[in-house]
Amino acid sequence: MTSSSSALVLFSGGQDSTTCLAWALSRYERVETLGFDYGQRHAIELTVRPTLLQKLRECSPAWQARLGEDHMVDLSLLSRLSDTALTSDVEIAMQANGLPNTFVPGRNLMFMMVAATLAYRRGMDVLVGGMCETDYSGYPDCRDDTMKALQVTLNLGMASRFKLETPLMWIDKAQTWELAHALGGQALVDLIREHTHTCYLGERGALHPWGHGCGRCPACVLRARGYEEYVATLDTAAKTP
Repeated sequence: MTSSSSALVLFSGGQDSTTCLAWALSRYERVETLGFDYGQRHAIELTVRPTLLQKLRECSPAWQARLGEDHMVDLSLLSRLSDTALTSDVEIAMQANGLPNTFVPGRNLMFMMVAATLAYRRGMDVLVGGMCETDYSGYPDCRDDTMKALQVTLNLGMASRFKLETPLMWIDKAQTWELAHALGGQALVDLIREHTHTCYLGERGALHPWGHGCGRCPACVLRARGYEEYVATLDTAAKTP
Protein backbone atom coordinates (compact mmCIF):
# COMPACT_ATOMS: atom_id res chain seq x y z
CA MET A 1 0.00 0.00 0.00
CA THR A 2 1.11 3.57 -0.66
CA SER A 3 1.03 6.59 1.61
CA SER A 4 -1.87 7.99 -0.41
CA SER A 5 -5.10 6.22 0.46
CA SER A 6 -7.32 6.80 -2.56
CA ALA A 7 -7.13 6.81 -6.36
CA LEU A 8 -9.47 7.72 -9.21
CA VAL A 9 -8.83 5.58 -12.30
CA LEU A 10 -9.71 6.67 -15.83
CA PHE A 11 -11.48 3.47 -16.88
CA SER A 12 -12.65 3.10 -20.47
CA GLY A 13 -13.25 -0.64 -20.55
CA GLY A 14 -10.15 -1.36 -22.63
CA GLN A 15 -7.05 -3.44 -21.98
CA ASP A 16 -4.84 -0.61 -20.75
CA SER A 17 -7.34 0.98 -18.38
CA THR A 18 -8.32 -2.41 -16.95
CA THR A 19 -4.67 -3.18 -16.24
CA CYS A 20 -4.30 0.24 -14.63
CA LEU A 21 -7.36 -0.39 -12.48
CA ALA A 22 -5.89 -3.69 -11.26
CA TRP A 23 -2.62 -1.84 -10.55
CA ALA A 24 -4.48 0.76 -8.47
CA LEU A 25 -6.45 -1.89 -6.60
CA SER A 26 -3.18 -3.50 -5.56
CA ARG A 27 -1.88 -0.21 -4.13
CA TYR A 28 -4.68 1.94 -2.73
CA GLU A 29 -7.24 1.39 0.03
CA ARG A 30 -10.02 3.16 -1.87
CA VAL A 31 -10.38 3.15 -5.64
CA GLU A 32 -13.09 4.70 -7.79
CA THR A 33 -13.49 4.69 -11.56
CA LEU A 34 -14.40 7.30 -14.14
CA GLY A 35 -15.59 6.75 -17.70
CA PHE A 36 -16.41 9.14 -20.52
CA ASP A 37 -19.03 9.10 -23.24
CA TYR A 38 -17.51 11.39 -25.85
CA GLY A 39 -19.39 10.11 -28.90
CA GLN A 40 -16.70 7.54 -29.58
CA ARG A 41 -17.14 5.26 -32.56
CA HIS A 42 -16.26 2.29 -30.35
CA ALA A 43 -18.96 3.01 -27.76
CA ILE A 44 -19.15 -0.73 -27.12
CA GLU A 45 -16.39 -0.08 -24.56
CA LEU A 46 -18.99 1.65 -22.40
CA THR A 47 -21.25 -1.40 -22.61
CA VAL A 48 -18.58 -3.79 -21.31
CA ARG A 49 -17.54 -1.60 -18.36
CA PRO A 50 -20.15 -2.82 -15.80
CA THR A 51 -19.33 -6.48 -16.45
CA LEU A 52 -15.61 -5.77 -16.18
CA LEU A 53 -16.04 -3.98 -12.88
CA GLN A 54 -18.06 -6.84 -11.45
CA LYS A 55 -15.55 -9.45 -12.62
CA LEU A 56 -12.66 -7.44 -11.17
CA ARG A 57 -14.45 -7.43 -7.82
CA GLU A 58 -14.69 -11.22 -8.06
CA CYS A 59 -10.94 -11.57 -8.66
CA SER A 60 -10.01 -10.84 -5.08
CA PRO A 61 -11.72 -10.17 -1.73
CA ALA A 62 -9.32 -7.26 -1.24
CA TRP A 63 -10.28 -5.78 -4.61
CA GLN A 64 -13.94 -6.25 -3.76
CA ALA A 65 -13.45 -4.21 -0.59
CA ARG A 66 -11.42 -1.45 -2.24
CA LEU A 67 -13.35 -0.89 -5.47
CA GLY A 68 -15.88 1.83 -4.87
CA GLU A 69 -18.16 4.03 -6.92
CA ASP A 70 -18.11 4.23 -10.71
CA HIS A 71 -18.72 7.59 -12.38
CA MET A 72 -19.75 8.34 -15.97
CA VAL A 73 -19.43 11.78 -17.54
CA ASP A 74 -20.94 13.01 -20.81
CA LEU A 75 -18.22 14.70 -22.88
CA SER A 76 -20.05 14.48 -26.21
CA LEU A 77 -18.91 18.01 -26.99
CA LEU A 78 -15.58 16.41 -27.98
CA SER A 79 -17.23 14.70 -30.94
CA ARG A 80 -18.89 17.98 -31.92
CA LEU A 81 -15.60 19.89 -31.73
CA SER A 82 -13.47 17.33 -33.52
CA ASP A 83 -13.61 15.43 -36.80
CA THR A 84 -11.66 12.24 -36.25
CA ALA A 85 -11.77 8.54 -37.08
CA LEU A 86 -12.65 7.83 -33.43
CA THR A 87 -15.71 10.08 -33.49
CA SER A 88 -16.86 9.70 -37.12
CA ASP A 89 -17.36 6.81 -39.52
CA VAL A 90 -14.34 7.58 -41.70
CA GLU A 91 -11.36 5.52 -42.80
CA ILE A 92 -8.35 5.51 -40.48
CA ALA A 93 -5.44 7.31 -42.16
CA MET A 94 -2.35 9.39 -41.49
CA GLN A 95 -2.65 13.17 -41.64
CA ALA A 96 -0.33 15.80 -43.06
CA ASN A 97 0.85 16.68 -39.54
CA GLY A 98 2.21 13.16 -39.04
CA LEU A 99 -0.53 12.06 -36.63
CA PRO A 100 -3.19 9.46 -37.39
CA ASN A 101 -6.73 10.78 -37.71
CA THR A 102 -7.65 8.66 -34.67
CA PHE A 103 -6.08 11.42 -32.56
CA VAL A 104 -8.83 13.36 -30.77
CA PRO A 105 -7.33 16.79 -29.94
CA GLY A 106 -7.62 17.69 -26.27
CA ARG A 107 -9.17 14.36 -25.25
CA ASN A 108 -6.71 13.25 -22.57
CA LEU A 109 -6.24 16.83 -21.38
CA MET A 110 -9.97 17.17 -20.85
CA PHE A 111 -10.21 13.70 -19.30
CA MET A 112 -7.61 14.57 -16.68
CA MET A 113 -9.12 17.98 -15.97
CA VAL A 114 -12.55 16.44 -15.37
CA ALA A 115 -10.97 13.64 -13.31
CA ALA A 116 -9.18 16.18 -11.13
CA THR A 117 -12.41 18.11 -10.62
CA LEU A 118 -14.21 14.95 -9.54
CA ALA A 119 -11.29 13.84 -7.35
CA TYR A 120 -11.26 17.26 -5.67
CA ARG A 121 -14.92 16.84 -4.74
CA ARG A 122 -14.43 13.22 -3.65
CA GLY A 123 -11.37 13.93 -1.53
CA MET A 124 -9.03 11.81 -3.66
CA ASP A 125 -5.45 12.73 -4.45
CA VAL A 126 -4.23 10.25 -7.08
CA LEU A 127 -5.37 10.14 -10.72
CA VAL A 128 -4.47 7.02 -12.71
CA GLY A 129 -4.44 6.88 -16.51
CA GLY A 130 -3.28 4.39 -19.13
CA MET A 131 -1.23 6.84 -21.18
CA CYS A 132 1.86 5.32 -22.78
CA GLU A 133 4.53 6.65 -25.10
CA THR A 134 6.44 3.38 -25.61
CA ASP A 135 3.94 1.40 -27.70
CA TYR A 136 1.37 3.85 -29.02
CA SER A 137 0.13 5.79 -32.07
CA GLY A 138 2.13 8.96 -31.47
CA TYR A 139 -0.57 10.96 -29.67
CA PRO A 140 1.06 14.02 -28.04
CA ASP A 141 -1.36 13.91 -25.09
CA CYS A 142 -0.06 10.44 -24.15
CA ARG A 143 3.49 11.64 -23.53
CA ASP A 144 5.15 11.76 -20.14
CA ASP A 145 6.05 15.45 -20.56
CA THR A 146 2.39 16.26 -21.19
CA MET A 147 1.26 14.42 -18.06
CA LYS A 148 3.95 16.05 -15.90
CA ALA A 149 3.03 19.51 -17.18
CA LEU A 150 -0.66 18.77 -16.64
CA GLN A 151 -0.03 17.67 -13.07
CA VAL A 152 1.64 21.01 -12.35
CA THR A 153 -1.19 22.93 -14.02
CA LEU A 154 -3.95 21.08 -12.17
CA ASN A 155 -2.25 21.54 -8.82
CA LEU A 156 -1.68 25.23 -9.42
CA GLY A 157 -5.22 25.78 -10.69
CA MET A 158 -6.89 23.86 -7.85
CA ALA A 159 -4.42 24.58 -5.04
CA SER A 160 -4.11 20.83 -4.59
CA ARG A 161 -1.50 18.07 -4.44
CA PHE A 162 -2.74 15.67 -7.09
CA LYS A 163 -0.40 12.96 -8.31
CA LEU A 164 -0.91 11.71 -11.87
CA GLU A 165 0.10 8.07 -12.13
CA THR A 166 0.71 6.43 -15.52
CA PRO A 167 1.88 2.86 -14.80
CA LEU A 168 2.08 1.93 -18.50
CA MET A 169 4.07 4.96 -19.64
CA TRP A 170 7.38 3.18 -20.25
CA ILE A 171 6.30 -0.37 -21.06
CA ASP A 172 5.16 -1.96 -24.32
CA LYS A 173 2.04 -4.04 -24.93
CA ALA A 174 3.78 -7.34 -24.21
CA GLN A 175 4.87 -5.95 -20.85
CA THR A 176 1.32 -4.72 -20.24
CA TRP A 177 0.12 -8.33 -20.54
CA GLU A 178 2.96 -9.35 -18.20
CA LEU A 179 1.90 -6.70 -15.69
CA ALA A 180 -1.68 -7.98 -15.76
CA HIS A 181 -0.43 -11.49 -15.03
CA ALA A 182 1.75 -10.24 -12.17
CA LEU A 183 -1.22 -8.38 -10.66
CA GLY A 184 -3.95 -10.97 -11.04
CA GLY A 185 -2.53 -14.14 -12.53
CA GLN A 186 -4.05 -16.01 -15.45
CA ALA A 187 -7.54 -15.09 -14.24
CA LEU A 188 -6.90 -11.40 -14.91
CA VAL A 189 -5.22 -12.12 -18.27
CA ASP A 190 -8.28 -14.16 -19.33
CA LEU A 191 -10.64 -11.46 -18.08
CA ILE A 192 -8.82 -8.87 -20.19
CA ARG A 193 -8.79 -11.15 -23.23
CA GLU A 194 -12.46 -12.03 -23.03
CA HIS A 195 -14.20 -8.95 -21.65
CA THR A 196 -12.29 -5.75 -22.46
CA HIS A 197 -12.68 -3.79 -25.68
CA THR A 198 -9.91 -1.89 -27.46
CA CYS A 199 -10.80 -2.04 -31.18
CA TYR A 200 -11.18 1.45 -32.71
CA LEU A 201 -13.92 0.23 -35.07
CA GLY A 202 -16.03 -1.13 -32.24
CA GLU A 203 -16.10 -4.68 -33.62
CA ARG A 204 -16.68 -7.48 -31.12
CA GLY A 205 -17.07 -10.51 -33.37
CA ALA A 206 -15.09 -13.67 -32.69
CA LEU A 207 -12.76 -14.05 -29.73
CA HIS A 208 -9.16 -14.05 -30.99
CA PRO A 209 -6.29 -15.32 -28.81
CA TRP A 210 -5.65 -11.69 -27.83
CA GLY A 211 -9.30 -10.67 -27.46
CA HIS A 212 -12.16 -9.21 -29.49
CA GLY A 213 -11.68 -6.78 -32.36
CA CYS A 214 -11.32 -6.26 -36.09
CA GLY A 215 -7.65 -7.26 -36.08
CA ARG A 216 -6.80 -4.50 -38.57
CA CYS A 217 -7.02 -1.13 -36.83
CA PRO A 218 -3.95 0.27 -35.02
CA ALA A 219 -5.33 -0.62 -31.57
CA CYS A 220 -5.95 -4.25 -32.55
CA VAL A 221 -2.57 -4.58 -34.26
CA LEU A 222 -0.75 -3.30 -31.14
CA ARG A 223 -2.77 -5.53 -28.84
CA ALA A 224 -2.35 -8.67 -30.96
CA ARG A 225 1.38 -8.15 -31.47
CA GLY A 226 1.88 -7.54 -27.76
CA TYR A 227 -0.01 -10.71 -26.87
CA GLU A 228 2.05 -12.79 -29.31
CA GLU A 229 5.26 -11.43 -27.79
CA TYR A 230 3.94 -12.09 -24.28
CA VAL A 231 3.06 -15.71 -25.11
CA ALA A 232 6.45 -16.19 -26.78
CA THR A 233 8.14 -15.00 -23.58
CA LEU A 234 6.10 -17.50 -21.56
CA ASP A 235 7.06 -20.31 -23.95
CA THR A 236 10.74 -19.39 -23.70
CA ALA A 237 10.58 -19.30 -19.91
CA ALA A 238 8.86 -22.70 -19.83
CA LYS A 239 11.61 -24.26 -21.95
CA THR A 240 14.42 -22.78 -19.88
CA PRO A 241 15.86 -25.38 -17.46
